[in-house]
Parts: sequence; structure tokens; C-alpha cells
Amino acid sequence: MEGLGVLEEMGELTRRGEAFALATVVWRQSPSSSQPGSRAIITAGGELRGWIGGACAEPVVIREAQQVMADGTARLLLLGTPEQFGAAIPDGMRVIPISCQSEGALEVYIEPVLPVPHLVIVGDSPMARTLASLAGALGWRADLVRGPDFTETDADERSMIVVATQGHDDEDVLEHAVAARPAYLGLVGSRRRGATVLGYLADRGVPKDQLDRVRVPAGLDLGSTTHQEIAVAILAELVQLRASGALAGSRGRAPATGSARQAEPEGARPAARPEVIDPVCGMTVVTDSSRPVRYEGADYYFCCAGCRQAFEKDPDAYLKRETRC
Repeated sequence: MEGLGVLEEMGELTRRGEAFALATVVWRQSPSSSQPGSRAIITAGGELRGWIGGACAEPVVIREAQQVMADGTARLLLLGTPEQFGAAIPDGMRVIPISCQSEGALEVYIEPVLPVPHLVIVGDSPMARTLASLAGALGWRADLVRGPDFTETDADERSMIVVATQGHDDEDVLEHAVAARPAYLGLVGSRRRGATVLGYLADRGVPKDQLDRVRVPAGLDLGSTTHQEIAVAILAELVQLRASGALAGSRGRAPATGSARQAEPEGARPAARPEVIDPVCGMTVVTDSSRPVRYEGADYYFCCAGCRQAFEKDPDAYLKRETRC
């Protein structure tokens, strides 16, 4: 995959609401096999789609991309040996030594592409419409749904749901909302009204651990307020919870209409791929993509055939060097 294929794949992942990272080569030193402008997508599962370089660069870029997705912060990498550049390395650039048999080097920019927050507001009051407008101003995906039209398929584990039906079938709407197991679920209303609704649902057999996650009243406590201020208080609470990492899954994949997807913990890192160090050149090697050499009861992995061949000729030379280091 290259060129327009990478861009098309980005569009498809974005439409599906999947998080990924985009790696772009911004500079190369010959004889690197990549070119400036080469791009690759790295999925949350650690799959690389596209081209940014050969076996030396790929494991490092995948590892760094997964960290970028977890942190939500872009980074600029210099893949080469520090001796090649000396004092010319700019501040803020992350230098990762690679010492394969070529003397090439790459500068790679990795940026996270994360789904926007998804807020579902159930109700048709002025407060609900104000909240939807404010969330939209933050760039969030805000869906305003009438109470009778709402079902659990309108949200999933990454969504935030605010029930603002204000006495119109609160119990039925909240029961549907609880079934979606959202990252956040708040009910607009007084504590007394909330206790009544939650007690009714408990009597209907809704599990206590699910009901305990319902916030009543939704939003920060700002005292006696107008409907516009209530909307601000609710949005402020959501921003605060997201910033603190308290909303499970809300930075993960956004829901697709009519579907439910498995949750991912907030800030969770994708499962790490098994990695070891090539004893010859010191490069990171993914063990599930390299055939090992067994020596004295241990398996050793290599980034390329040249390193494997060098090791096979004189294993002790590299293992003794590793011990001294």
C-alpha cells in the first residue's frame, strides 16, 4: 500500500471510528530504501500498512506509534546513529540508534489520529439543544435524540450519554442507556428524582453496579442555575473527567450508528508485540516476524540475514560483547 492507497485507508479507518497513527518520512539519508513523503498507517493492534522503510525501521516505528496513540501526542524520530549528526540534532527530536549494515538514516514524523468524543443527549429541551451546540463547538460528535426514539444502539462503551428527558419516560430511557454501558451516563434532575428513578430500575432487576455509575444530577454543582448554565456545568464535568482519564474508553474508537463495540480502557496501550534486541547490531526485532538461531539453549533473533550470518560464524564474539555492555 502506498500513495493514494494510504489516504484511502485513513478515510476508511476514520469512518469506522478506529484510532491509528500516521507515520511520514520527512527526510532520508541514502542508502535508505524509503523516500521523503513515504507514509504508513499503524493500527492500534500494531499492524503497519504502507511503507516507511525496511526491517530495521519497522519495529521501531510500530513501537513508537503505539506509544503515540496511547499518549495522544505526536513525536519526531531520527532513526540513525548519533555520530552521523553530532550537534546538528534539533531539540525535541527523539533519536533512536539503528545500526543495520547500511548507513542510511530516516527522519519520521508520527502523529495520532484519534476519534472525536461522542456525546449522546437524550431529550428535546432548550438545555439539551444548548448542550449539543456547546459540544459541537468543541469539535465533539454530538447526537441529539428524542426520548421515544432512543435505544442502546445509539451509543456504545465509548460514548457519553446525558439523559435530559426531564420526567418524560426517564425510567425507560435510562434503562436503555444503562444497557449501552457508556463511558459516562448522567441524568439531569434533582437527587430526589434520581433516587426515585434508580430505585424503580433496581426493582426491575437492573444490576446495582450499573446503576451506581449513573451520575445524578449530571454536571458540576454550580448551585441554582439557568438551563444554559446547566449545559455548561454538564460539559465542564465531561471535559474534567476526560482530562483526568476517568472516563473508561472515551478516547478509544467512536461508535458506528446501530452498532456496539468492545470497550477499551482510557489511555490503555495496545498489546505489546514480543520484542528482543539483535545481538549483532542492537536493533529491536519483533520475534514473531524473525526466525531464531538457537545457541546454548537460548533463541536469538536478527533484523536481517547479514546479522544472522555474522552471529552464526562467531556467536561468542557478540554474546561476550553484550555481557561487557
